[in-house]
Amino acid sequence: MASPQNGSNITTNYTNQFVQPPWRIALWSIAYSSVLAVAVFGNLIVIWIILAHKRMRTVTNYFLLNLAFSDASMAAFNTLINFIYAAHGDWYFGEAYCKFHNFFPVTSVFASIYSMTAIAVDRYMAIIHPLKPRLSAKVTTGVIICIWSLAVVLAFPLCYYSTIKAHPSRTICYVAWPRKAKDTFMYHIIVTVLIYLLPLVVMGITYTIVGVTLWGGEIPGDSSDNYHGQLRAKRKVVKMMIIVVMTFALCWLPYHVYFIVTGLNVLLSKWKYIQQVYLSVMWLAMSSTMYNPIIYCCLNSRFRAGFKRAFRWCPFIKVSSNDEQELRSMRHQQTRQSSTYTLSRMDTTVVVVYDPTEGDGVAGGGPGTKHSLPTRKRSYMTSRHTEITGCDGNGVKMQNGSAPNAQPEEFS
Repeated sequence: MASPQNGSNITTNYTNQFVQPPWRIALWSIAYSSVLAVAVFGNLIVIWIILAHKRMRTVTNYFLLNLAFSDASMAAFNTLINFIYAAHGDWYFGEAYCKFHNFFPVTSVFASIYSMTAIAVDRYMAIIHPLKPRLSAKVTTGVIICIWSLAVVLAFPLCYYSTIKAHPSRTICYVAWPRKAKDTFMYHIIVTVLIYLLPLVVMGITYTIVGVTLWGGEIPGDSSDNYHGQLRAKRKVVKMMIIVVMTFALCWLPYHVYFIVTGLNVLLSKWKYIQQVYLSVMWLAMSSTMYNPIIYCCLNSRFRAGFKRAFRWCPFIKVSSNDEQELRSMRHQQTRQSSTYTLSRMDTTVVVVYDPTEGDGVAGGGPGTKHSLPTRKRSYMTSRHTEITGCDGNGVKMQNGSAPNAQPEEFS
């Protein structure tokens, strides 16, 4: 993320006081270039895995798609630019890109962390309230659009007030706040609360409740036949997302602390080693964009299969039949369990509703009466079968009040 006060701090310095030796610049260049390469290519592969495989198009994965897009964009447009400007103290990229450079990182980080928050809320609803309706594709798209719209609103002041100023020895890009240091500090406090503390609190609460449910009790609405398989799958995806959130929090914590501390003590900006501290916290913050694809590959079998397919041209990468199966079809075990469940419910209904002696006990016992009973049986069986199948697919309660299995969901 571009520093909203970095430019303000250096407006009074007409010469660059932080000249580095070439070997140090070379080391920092390698560090920042590595982040750029891994983040861009890793997140592009994640986007390809989700879009190219129908099985991967779930609510959770659509939010992961949005997260991957924002991470890849920030890495591509800001990582090296941040490093060049921080290392040289001279802005080479014009006023238009100066506005974009300050505006887009805040927008991207907002979209990233609120995509994680949306996933946390979605996991909470899926696990704690499994019988309630899930987000549809249209609603998910609407949520993503709202996230980016709010991100643009939050970052707009940076774009509006950003400008460049040419000095005899260099050009600077900075945010020309009306009240300078005071506005800079207040804006960063607002940004820290909205794109760091608030979403982390929400995710902490939701994942704590989900974790207690998954590791300390039974999942509401799950039946005994597929309980353990669903439990393991849900635990895996929640564990993966908790690691993603913790990684983001650890990477961005030093960045926010840095600007709060330097905002409270302006003299620190002239400290001899402050540039190395800034480059370090900036590298750690930018590196948050490259860890998620690695986490997905290590902890999720389907993403791992997708990465194998993407790198199958490498001689040491082998794509097995199981890997192909992970991305192409639903699990047969779930289908068989669902069919058995439906049939057993239908058989139970037949036994309870139909009494073999009912026809003999009807008054009259004439031919017309004996013929009408089987006809009524056949029509009732057909309607019951249709009703049960519909309940099993849509997650509606059965007529006897028992909770059916929800539609099989792709958790792992």
